[in-house]
Amino acid sequence: MDIKVVNAIDEIDAQSWNDLTPDNNPFCQHEFLSALEHNHCVGEQFGWIPRHVAVYDKKVLIGAAILYEKYNNYGEFVFDHVWHSAYEKYGLNYYPKLVSAIPYTPANGVRFLAKKDQINTVYPILLDAIQKICEKIDASSFHCLFADNETPWLAKQALSIRHDCQFHWHNQNYGCFDDFLANLKQKKRKNIRKERSKVANAGVTIRQLDGNTATDADWQNFSNFYRQTFLEKSGTPTLNLDFFKQIAKTMPNQVLLFLADLGGECIAGSLMFASDTHLYGRHWGCNEQVDYLHFEACYYQGIEYCIKHNLQVFEPGAQGEHKVARGFIPTQTTSAHWIRDDGFKAPIQHFCEQEAKHIQQYIEQVNTHNPYKEKTP
Repeated sequence: MDIKVVNAIDEIDAQSWNDLTPDNNPFCQHEFLSALEHNHCVGEQFGWIPRHVAVYDKKVLIGAAILYEKYNNYGEFVFDHVWHSAYEKYGLNYYPKLVSAIPYTPANGVRFLAKKDQINTVYPILLDAIQKICEKIDASSFHCLFADNETPWLAKQALSIRHDCQFHWHNQNYGCFDDFLANLKQKKRKNIRKERSKVANAGVTIRQLDGNTATDADWQNFSNFYRQTFLEKSGTPTLNLDFFKQIAKTMPNQVLLFLADLGGECIAGSLMFASDTHLYGRHWGCNEQVDYLHFEACYYQGIEYCIKHNLQVFEPGAQGEHKVARGFIPTQTTSAHWIRDDGFKAPIQHFCEQEAKHIQQYIEQVNTHNPYKEKTP
């Protein structure tokens, strides 16, 4: 076996990488990660330094880990401020740390790439390589965020597991949007119809576009909306117009743009991504406020898309208890954490166990407000 740590994903063959990605997950695709690097959306300036790991057997790529060296917790969506403070209290450095995650993207997916029949061989090699990198750069820890397949295996390797909650929509083989509404309790169904009619009666129309049909002007409009959203919240708009245009070109069938027009002007937009089974809502912005337009562009259009294209799950992004009334139900997410300092392992494990209990209680409490007539998975 030959193990390589690369500072740019383009050092790894794109097709070989994508062949290891299940369900055509857009965020794990070589094209997406490469676009982040090419357009300076990651790097030292944002604290996301690529350190991807590749495993070769006779020059054939058999495994890889999406990996970044980090000096902050920006764009992770799994918050470890308390851990950082504890390290500082004892005069220790929490940074750098290693993170296996998709930058600025709280979407579930694989972080260790391998064929199913090679997982038992590849996963131990990847974890060992990552732990050795931690030793080499004096990193405090390794964090695998929003991981699907890896978490149960990592738990068996004595990593601490954290739980959190998101709100996801599940397709119950609906034939149309009205079928979905019919599955809801009357009050919720009536409210959604009211919200959608308000948007339509305001004169707003929605255009559903993908990378093939969106024009440069469409991307310019959306890029402006995206920047405005972050600037209004005193945030940092890490993505840029060149990034959006590149992914539209390199992964056109997985990039979806929902633009809202009013009076001949584009006033708002949402960006989503599709895999073979899932839809992922990512970004939203507007330059004119219309009641309920956010729900229309970010939720209802996505649900319609899932039904039309037979996608099974819609992940609209992190947080947002208001999503429950619109058909999204609480769903547990997981992350795995390896702490290098033995003195911190037990306290952090205890923290994770207590947090998991609170998350479970929260999910149970939210489920008492299930919007469906009958309990829906």
